[in-house]
Amino acid sequence: MSEDELLSHAISTGDMSAFSALVRMYQGRVRGFLLRMTRGDHALADDLAQETFLEAWRKIGQFRNDGPFSGWLFRIAWSRFLMTARKRKLEPLDETMEIASGTETDSDTKLTLEAAMAKLAPAERAALTLCGALGYSNAEAAGILSMPVGTVKSHVSRGRERLHKLFYGTEANT
Repeated sequence: MSEDELLSHAISTGDMSAFSALVRMYQGRVRGFLLRMTRGDHALADDLAQETFLEAWRKIGQFRNDGPFSGWLFRIAWSRFLMTARKRKLEPLDETMEIASGTETDSDTKLTLEAAMAKLAPAERAALTLCGALGYSNAEAAGILSMPVGTVKSHVSRGRERLHKLFYGTEANT
């Protein structure tokens, strides 16, 4: 069955097996997104992914097909992350977070992409992950994150600049 057929069947008949097939299609991407949001906390990312799919199942009848199903899932995942981050005070949710604690240029202290991404503000990580890694357009990411398109563009641009600074110790020339 295609995604559309599975989705239609899950919505119209409440068929759990159709929804389970959709979960299998998207669980890796949703977990990966949440893993990046939680700065590599596998247990928390798994918990949030499970909550995301449980909430999606409870609200499957509310899906209006006005965008991709995956976008709707990521919107739920982002919402779950934000609620958890606020409750647990996981990290500052403001956009003025300090990035580097110095200008380390030693080649032995190269950061991995994940470590560098973990230093970005949550909205920058989310925008970069959705637009860069998952291939969503700025407009689609804006819908998922419930932000204006211009804000998403700013988060992507600012995130890229900060990553460049983390990797090379200089501002990006984009």
